[in-house]
Amino acid sequence: MNRKLLIAGAILGILGIVLGAFAAHGLEKLVDVEAINSFETGVRYQIYHAFFLIILGATSFLKLRTKKIVFYLVLCGVIFFSGSIYGLATNTLSTFDFKTIALITPVGGLLLIVAWIVMLVGIINGKVD
Repeated sequence: MNRKLLIAGAILGILGIVLGAFAAHGLEKLVDVEAINSFETGVRYQIYHAFFLIILGATSFLKLRTKKIVFYLVLCGVIFFSGSIYGLATNTLSTFDFKTIALITPVGGLLLIVAWIVMLVGIINGKVD
C-alpha cells in the first residue's frame, strides 16, 4: 500500500505541475483570468493532496486499512474536485457542458475533508508517540 500511495502521489504531482504550466502558459489566450484562477485552484488542491499521499506512504503510524480508505477518498476527491474545476474553467473550450455536473465539485471537496478526518481518527486511535 505504501508503494501505491507513493506512486499515486508522484503521478498527481507530475500532472499537477503539467496542468499548472498549462494554466499559466496555454490558457491565457483561451479563457478569462477568472477561469485561469479557478483552474489554478484545482491545481493547488491536487498538489496539496499529492504531497499528502506521499507523506502518508512514507509513514508507518497508521494501519493499512486506514491508509487504504484515505487513499481511495483522496483519489476520488481529487478527481471529482480538481477534475470538475478543470472542466468548469475550460467549459467554453469543450462541446460538453461541465456546468451540468458542477455539483460534483463539492462532493469531491467533501471526500477530501473526510480523508483528512479518517487520518486524524486513525492517529488518535493509534499508538503514535
